[in-house]
Amino acid sequence: MSRSEAIGVVWRGPSVPAALWKATKRWLYIFHRWTGIILCLFFAIWFLSGLVMLYVSFPSFRAAERVATAAPIDWRQVRVGPDRALAVLGEAGAPTEMRLGVTGGEPVYRIVMPDGRRALSARTGAEIRAVDAARAATIASTLTGAPALSVDPVDHDQWVVTRAYKAMAPFWRVRTADAASSDIYVSQQTGEVVQNTTAHERFWNWLGAVPHWIYFEALRVFQEPWRQTVLWTSGIGLLGALAGIWIGLLRARFRRRYKSGSVSPYRGWMKWHHVAGLVGGLFLVTWIASGWLSMSPWGGLRDKGRGDVASLYAGARPDYPATDLAALAQAGRGMREVRFGWLGGQPIITLWGRGRPRLIDGVTAQPMMLSRDRILTMARHAMPRAALTGVDLLEQPDRYWYSTGDPRDDDRPLPVLRLKFDDAAQSWLHIDPATGALLGQVGSGGRSYRWLFNALHSLDFPWLLRWPPLRHILVWILSGAGLIISISGVTIGWRRLFPARAGA
Repeated sequence: MSRSEAIGVVWRGPSVPAALWKATKRWLYIFHRWTGIILCLFFAIWFLSGLVMLYVSFPSFRAAERVATAAPIDWRQVRVGPDRALAVLGEAGAPTEMRLGVTGGEPVYRIVMPDGRRALSARTGAEIRAVDAARAATIASTLTGAPALSVDPVDHDQWVVTRAYKAMAPFWRVRTADAASSDIYVSQQTGEVVQNTTAHERFWNWLGAVPHWIYFEALRVFQEPWRQTVLWTSGIGLLGALAGIWIGLLRARFRRRYKSGSVSPYRGWMKWHHVAGLVGGLFLVTWIASGWLSMSPWGGLRDKGRGDVASLYAGARPDYPATDLAALAQAGRGMREVRFGWLGGQPIITLWGRGRPRLIDGVTAQPMMLSRDRILTMARHAMPRAALTGVDLLEQPDRYWYSTGDPRDDDRPLPVLRLKFDDAAQSWLHIDPATGALLGQVGSGGRSYRWLFNALHSLDFPWLLRWPPLRHILVWILSGAGLIISISGVTIGWRRLFPARAGA
């Protein structure tokens, strides 16, 4: 009885010549051996760093943290309305974002235009064009509540290296004397705080996200070479892992065991590698494949929907009407950030503080209530030539609207409206019914990506998200199997490359 018959699977059909089958197996073994020798150390590092990332995320300074750490707006200093702020800047187009907050004790308008970011004092009406080291130190000290220890100019470093930061560079990196040993990154152009890191985050990220994503500054600053490095490394590793599973099945005996009683003919590290590969090989392949997919090979699973949905939904205009500042100060008492925008062509203001955001009228600063019919009208306007096919009010997380607790993920509030359209991308719009804010747009490609990357790579299946400890235990078990495969592969490769040292 052949090995393939022993496991109940016919691996070679009668039409395949024996010589060809023998040559195929030989090259299969060679390919797996050398990809393992080259890449198993990478895999071991990736599994260990992935476990670190389960508990420590890459540093970020997102909207939720920005609002949480901001001081309440001192409305006595706010003498310039949003209409004057936009007029001073003299931009022809509509801003994609306009907000008022406190920076270093001063109320400042921060305005994001398609061609860059600009800032303007709400006290004097003067545009902020440059921030010196002393001012940056004050901004950072106000944020952390501790004096500045050092202020260094940087164009980019390990923590502000991606394309998202390029438009905001250069920065002042301010180290403060707080207990966390924080580094605060302040834009030299506008004084905006764009990133903060702590000693804890910096240490663990060198063991977590940095090796896991191959995120070393010298490589990551070049977007496409970095992307190609990850693509080719994970792609070749995926083929090597698939070859390993095939070889493992060829060498395994599940019915008629070997004389030792084992399913594997090997001993020592080879046996560990074989058995762990049989047990955890499928997880290894899905993990590598999902990581490879995250680099968007051949364009990835990109949604083919409209790119102007957000602008059509808002109906923004280049100018902004005069706001009743006295009424705004009354409504915004205790608020930490005020965002000015448009909904369906109407000026609106969203107040952000400790609780849920509140919506008020952009002119009168009086409370606003949005009816569902009005939200549906705005959504239909944003999706011309597409029919609205479904309206769901989500009051609990589901398979596509959920939070993992990772601070890198934007908060996904509930309840939320999910509007479904029959356009080519089968788009879904998620809208906050309280503020009318468009929270997200996803098509069929994005929903597939949710399963092919998020679920397979992070194990954020709905039933596991309901039991976080169980999810962590499963990740540890599967990562342990992956580590055994990888470390045994490193050991086997070392002994093959240096047999004299291995036997010493």
